[in-house]
Amino acid sequence: MGITYATLKVKESRKSPLEKKVDFMIDSGAVYSLAPGEILDALGIEPYKTVEFALADGTKISRRVGDAYFEYNNEDGSAPVIYGEKGDTVLLGATTLEALGLVLNPFSRTLHPMQMFLAGINSEC
Repeated sequence: MGITYATLKVKESRKSPLEKKVDFMIDSGAVYSLAPGEILDALGIEPYKTVEFALADGTKISRRVGDAYFEYNNEDGSAPVIYGEKGDTVLLGATTLEALGLVLNPFSRTLHPMQMFLAGINSEC
């Protein structure tokens, strides 16, 4: 299994004129995405909470979390983003992939539109 990367535009909101291209390592096992904090600060994205994360070795770290707007190949959406610090790996996580309506094909290591389902629709509405 190889490592997959994608370059996405990151913005504060859909209408924001400021944007930065960020190279992400795709980790569909990660919940949130992580981007360099200095980029998020430069875009005017503000954290709204601090979350404690456990690393693979059991070490616990705290990181700030905010919301960012992501764009990739004409797919876009908002998702939580972790403010990365020096030494952190830039990651594209599951919540961002879902917000963009994308899924990682693990065999071809490419991103594709996900099949969207809507359950519980009552035709009598």
